Parts: sequence; structure tokens; C-alpha cells
Amino acid sequence: MKKILIISDGETAKHFVNRVMDTYTSENIYYVIETKAKEYKNVNASRFKFYEFDPTSLYKLANILKMEFAQAIVVMDNQADVEHTIKNIRTIKKHLRIIVLNKWDLKNKDSNVVLINSNEILSSRLIDYLPNVPVIAQNVGLGEGEIMEVLVPFGSSFIYKHIGVIEQKDWRIVAIYRNRKLIMPNRRRMIQPNDLLLLVGEPAVLKSVHKAIKRELGQFPEPFGSNLYIYLDMNLLHLDKVKNFIERAVFAHKKFGHTLVIRVVNPNDIDVLWKIKEYRSENVIIDINYDSQDLKKLFFDDIKTYHAGLVIVPNEMFDDYEMRTILYEAHVPVLKIADKEFFSIKDASIILGDNRDLEKISSTIFDISEQMSINIELYNYINEHQETKEQVIEHYYNLSTIFSKNIKVIKENANPIKKLKQKDDFVQIIPFTKKLTLRKIYSILSTDSERLYHKLDDHHQIFIPVQI
Repeated sequence: MKKILIISDGETAKHFVNRVMDTYTSENIYYVIETKAKEYKNVNASRFKFYEFDPTSLYKLANILKMEFAQAIVVMDNQADVEHTIKNIRTIKKHLRIIVLNKWDLKNKDSNVVLINSNEILSSRLIDYLPNVPVIAQNVGLGEGEIMEVLVPFGSSFIYKHIGVIEQKDWRIVAIYRNRKLIMPNRRRMIQPNDLLLLVGEPAVLKSVHKAIKRELGQFPEPFGSNLYIYLDMNLLHLDKVKNFIERAVFAHKKFGHTLVIRVVNPNDIDVLWKIKEYRSENVIIDINYDSQDLKKLFFDDIKTYHAGLVIVPNEMFDDYEMRTILYEAHVPVLKIADKEFFSIKDASIILGDNRDLEKISSTIFDISEQMSINIELYNYINEHQETKEQVIEHYYNLSTIFSKNIKVIKENANPIKKLKQKDDFVQIIPFTKKLTLRKIYSILSTDSERLYHKLDDHHQIFIPVQI
């Protein structure tokens, strides 16, 4: 059994001793020194020994310190008393670990003296009550933000998502608190408004997850980034198509807002460059790279430097196998611009597949449709297995109620790709998974509508990563 010395004076000290009495452990015995005795209820005499004297008296304190203590805790209201008490303890016990409530910004070079700043504790606790600020566990684990609790607001992008479809890379949902009750998470558990989620993971990752949970419609391209980024390799796009591509990309930028960065690589026509430079403005940055060395590194550096949340490329660039792989590795949504007018788009068209990736990106789809002022269409090929599709459709109906956004579910006996080929005024939205990086020749015999995205190459398409 470990002996713990508590030197107390004042109301804070009394509250602390009361809390110690309520602790679960029965393996410690506490010796409490008070300058003036206080009354405590339900004291366990076998665990608590009380003494009344002035601890600044070395003579009186020395008698107690003849015992071997595992730790000393000093909670007193007077700065001078605290300093003299620490000095007295050190006179007798050179290496005893001392925990001190620090109300006065005390400094101490002794590595075995731990100063707990009361002002920092109070301010940190008050910050926990601010809206949209993550609550971080400071006394558990490393205390660096690897344990966090987040309240799911009404209208959050996480509402009515099943935990099993949420990509949890380098983080996990470990508990749900609902109506003041603990609920253990599982893959089928659905997140509801006002749920309090307990998260564990890398601190930097949890910050992004917190932003994603708190995000409501109208924030895209958050949480992927804050700006739009046009990537134009003039070796991959014919010169007579550059002007139309830029015009359509700039029009898309006006729909989403934010800052637009136009990165040009492999410039090979002065007249075209001058046309591009005409778009330079307060919200449009033109960045031309004349060095063709290590363009992959340049791309990833730009994504980080400009905090890009949406990459806009022409169809010809996405068609390039190596470029498509690089775009996938960036884990940022990609808008692929085709040779069609962008302003005529009326619908976001989605083909339901036999997986639940569309549930993972559902909030982003609703956000895009809201900002572009377009409708959402779900195409259900009824000749395929329906159980997974019905779950996804239910999820979309739930979100449509939350966001007051109508959706249309279209049942098709034939492959929806054939019908969409005859339609002009839509943008197809597709989960951006690794299978899309495969060469197109390998999808010839596939029935997976996502792998067959290239069948609608002549239409605008948005590819959304399934990870946050």
C-alpha cells in the first residue's frame, strides 16, 4: 500500500480531499496535513490520517516525513506558504515527487516538482464549452489531442451514416454517447444528431475529422481543402481546346467560390499563355512552370501549398494512366471537364453499385449539388443485387430530409450508362477508389459501373475520394 502525503489549506484543498475520498482505489493510504482542521463526511479511517499543524514549520513537518511517501501533493492558498513547504520537504526528502497547485506562475527547476497551473486548467476547461471547438482529453494518454470528443450537430455530414462505411484511417470511433448513455459502436450502428462521439487517433488526423463532422452544406471543397486548383499540362491537351477548357473551369470556380489557382506545366504556346493570364485577378492565381523536371513532386507540393480541395483537369489529362494515378494518390476530389458546356448542367447523376462507397461520399454529393444548384439522381439497375443498394437509397432519403433537398431514384431495367449517354445536362459523380487507376483495357469485361466510368468520357465527371 502506497503512502500519499497531502498538504492542504483553503477551499480548493477541501474539494480536492473530498474528491480523493470518492476515488475507487483502496490501495493508497493518505496522510492529510491541514493548517486548520475541516469536517469530512464518511471518512474511511483506515485510508485517511489527518493532522493539524503549520507545514511551514520544518520541525513539525519533519516528524511526518520520517515515513516513506510515494508522492506529496501541495494545495495551499498562500504563495509564501507553498514555497516554504516545498523547501521543507526538500530539506528532508531530496527526491520525493511533489505535485503543486500553482496559482501564481511559480517557477521551479527541480525535475521532481510538478507545477500544475490552475489558470491553464480553468481556461482549458472553459474552452471545452465553446461551440465548434474539439474537446481534447488532457489527462489521458499523451494529452496531445489523440483522444477527442465531438458533438455531431444537426445537419452534420456524418448524420445517419453507418459507422461501417466511414473510412477510419489512423483514427477510430471508440464510443458513442446518446441521451447520456454509453453505446458501443459497431459497423451497423448509425450516427444520429446530437450524438457525442469519442475518437482516438493521430492528433492531426482528428483535427481534420472534427472539421468534417462539424461541416454543413455550403462548405465544399472542405474538408479536403479550401481552394480550387486547375492543373493543365499543355503536352496532354491540344492547343485549340485549352481556351474552352479554361473558360469552363473558371465557370465552375464561380459556382464554388474560394481562390482559384491555375497551374500550367510544359507551356508551349505564347499566345495561349497570354489568354490564360487574362484570367488573373484577386481570386485567381496564375502559376506557370517552365521547368519540366519532376512534375509529380510539383503537383503534390502545390496541393499542400495552396491547400487545394478540388483539382480541375481536362478529359485528356484524366485519360492519361500515370496522371490518373497521381490524381488518386492526392486524395482530393477531381472535376474532369469534358467538351460540353458547363453552365447547362441540371443534374448530379449517380449510378448505384454493389458497394456502399456512395454512402461514404454522400454528404459531399449533397454539398456539391447545393452549391451548383442542381438536382440529385440515383440510377438503380434493378437486375443486380438490391440489398446494398436499398441501404444506400435509404441513407440518401434520410439526408434529403435533413438538408431539405429532393432526390430522384430512377429504376432501370437496362444498364444506366446507356441511358446517360443519351443525356446531356448532367455531371456524373463517382467514388474515387483505387480500381479507377487501372488501365481501361482491363475493364472491358467488367460489369462494375464505376470501372466503366470512361464509357461517359464525353460528359463532365467528379471523382470524390472515399477517405476524409
